[in-house]
Amino acid sequence: MNCSPFSKLRSGEYGPLCGLVGRLRRGIIGMVLLALLAGCRNFPSPQESYVGPQLPPNPTFEQIASFINTNSTQIRTVVADQASLSSPGFPTLRSQILFERPWRLRIRGETSLSGLELDVGSNDELFWFWVKRNEPPAFYFCRYSDYDNPASTARRVVPIDPRWLIEAVGITELDVNAPHEGPVPLAGGRLEIRTQRPTPDGIMTKVTVVDAQYGLILAQYLYDPQGRLVASAVSYDHRREPVTGLVLARTVEINVPASGMVLRLNLGNARINEPIPNPSLTWNMPVYPGYPMVNLADPRNLSGISVVACPSRGTAQGPVAPFTGVEGGSGQGLTWLPIPQ
Repeated sequence: MNCSPFSKLRSGEYGPLCGLVGRLRRGIIGMVLLALLAGCRNFPSPQESYVGPQLPPNPTFEQIASFINTNSTQIRTVVADQASLSSPGFPTLRSQILFERPWRLRIRGETSLSGLELDVGSNDELFWFWVKRNEPPAFYFCRYSDYDNPASTARRVVPIDPRWLIEAVGITELDVNAPHEGPVPLAGGRLEIRTQRPTPDGIMTKVTVVDAQYGLILAQYLYDPQGRLVASAVSYDHRREPVTGLVLARTVEINVPASGMVLRLNLGNARINEPIPNPSLTWNMPVYPGYPMVNLADPRNLSGISVVACPSRGTAQGPVAPFTGVEGGSGQGLTWLPIPQ
């Protein structure tokens, strides 16, 4: 197969950029993650300096849900203008991360030398992602109304619902009316809760790991109806904002095994419930001259796209664990990059 313009990507001449393009295009938007080694789940303990409200001893599911939901529902906006985004084999990007309920999210990453490198966004109607060095140049987008169609071609390209990214950073709630199991005590003062959720792909299972003392969300795992891991998010460095009293993790590691996406988000100086700067500009889908608009829900745009493997290169910025490859073996793994024929 001759991929001509993409030979540099496949040969690694563009180095780590190949990994970023593949992860963003197949796993959509990023943000860190911890890989699972041979099916083991690892999650952190809250930092020793953390002090905050506590769960009662031996809490019920309803008590845990109320504790988590009370905190999460009060987070209306998050502004992090000194954030960072990194991925194995790719330099850390200085980032701006903005969130506003219910589904508005904007992540922009840049370097001091090259300027803006990526733009991932979501508003109430659609989501988009753009990588400056993508070949061929393109700006990808999709309406949620199209993505939620089980037969949508967009679901093949973006294997995880982009709205899950908001849950991944810890702004999530436990549905007290959803079928659930637990809490089940785990080693190290943790509790595990399993909840079922209907999706266009069937009934999925979400596993939430909570600190038994402080009720902090330490990890989230999403499994498909066949029991395969779809995505995971591990949270670190929880901080309680002194003004609002609300809690948010400052570092999140995100993994989407099927697409090879491994990303780490550091929210840096995240501030809760601050006004969003330039909201009309922030939440409107941008236009980048020279990058044609590609609707992922239109099959005509995806005809001729195949998937090729591009080995990841280099090492991660920061302590990201080795991650599981698509075949389940440990190691550096593969990055998946759609290539037009």
